[in-house]
Amino acid sequence: MTTTALRMHAFGIHNLKRETVPLPELGPTDVLVELHAASLNYRDLMTVLGTYNPKMALPRIPGSDASGIVTGVGSQVTHFQIGDHVTSLFFQDWLGGPIQPNTVKSALGGSIDGTFCTERVFPEIGLIHAPKGYTHLEAATLPCSALTAWNALVEKGHLCAGQTVLLLGTGGVSIFALLIAKAHGARVILTSSSEEKLARARQLGADETINYRTHTDWDRQVMHLTGNRGADHVVEVGGAGTLSLSFRAVTPGGRVYVIGVLAGKGQTIDPMPILAKSIHAEGVFVGSRAMFSRMIAAIETNNLHPVIDRAFPLSQAQEALTYMESGSHFGKIALSLR
Repeated sequence: MTTTALRMHAFGIHNLKRETVPLPELGPTDVLVELHAASLNYRDLMTVLGTYNPKMALPRIPGSDASGIVTGVGSQVTHFQIGDHVTSLFFQDWLGGPIQPNTVKSALGGSIDGTFCTERVFPEIGLIHAPKGYTHLEAATLPCSALTAWNALVEKGHLCAGQTVLLLGTGGVSIFALLIAKAHGARVILTSSSEEKLARARQLGADETINYRTHTDWDRQVMHLTGNRGADHVVEVGGAGTLSLSFRAVTPGGRVYVIGVLAGKGQTIDPMPILAKSIHAEGVFVGSRAMFSRMIAAIETNNLHPVIDRAFPLSQAQEALTYMESGSHFGKIALSLR
């Protein structure tokens, strides 16, 4: 068995090459999936550029999530049958409970090959049934961005109706967080540098928006909009470049979910606001299979659907990554693998 894969032998978008790669034999608990769609995450861009893990063993097939159709099952597989519409799990062996030291070794597109390919063999525990009524492109956006937002606000944050959620930007995690927050009856404040994106966010349900180019002190704007109380939850995707502002924008005892590094990393962070305001600052690294299952139940109950900015064919994956690098997208960028 073989698969057509996008593989890198050296870092750099221009070094991605389409190749025919052999697939392993199907073991008793393995599932063969004909992949139809994948989605792009900022992690994938960093991986290809070499900034995510400069010591990553190459060659490597990047890609953090995908969806497709089951075309083969091992003799001991019980949860799936041929023809099932499935979605991959980012962490192939994190079933439930707290994250473990070795969990990261099962992350797709990191220590092991990812999903930018046309077929792939997964362990049975590394897949989950896609939500009912979802297209392949929609299902492919869930394993990283959606589950990260769900883990932050619901699993860790126990989000309640009436609380205020602050979202930075309009990428995949932030837009999923917007949908999840509104489904829970929360108030949403969202930031962006684009008036067009802010208008689209309001159409999706954002209650207030802030242009952080116009208001570089956007933390003050958040305090103004909340009557100097601050946000109960902050989905922090900026990293070191925005974290100090997020600490100022959150309410005492509130939660800041550290997710991304879009605005930089490696800077010194003053811990005093965490102490003075009793802030819960938590790192969120996607989530487990159990969390994914609960999220799918909420998706189906509330009829939530992702926002897909553009879908590129696999042959244009380099263009898709360049588009992500430009920061022009709103929501998710997807890859059609067939």
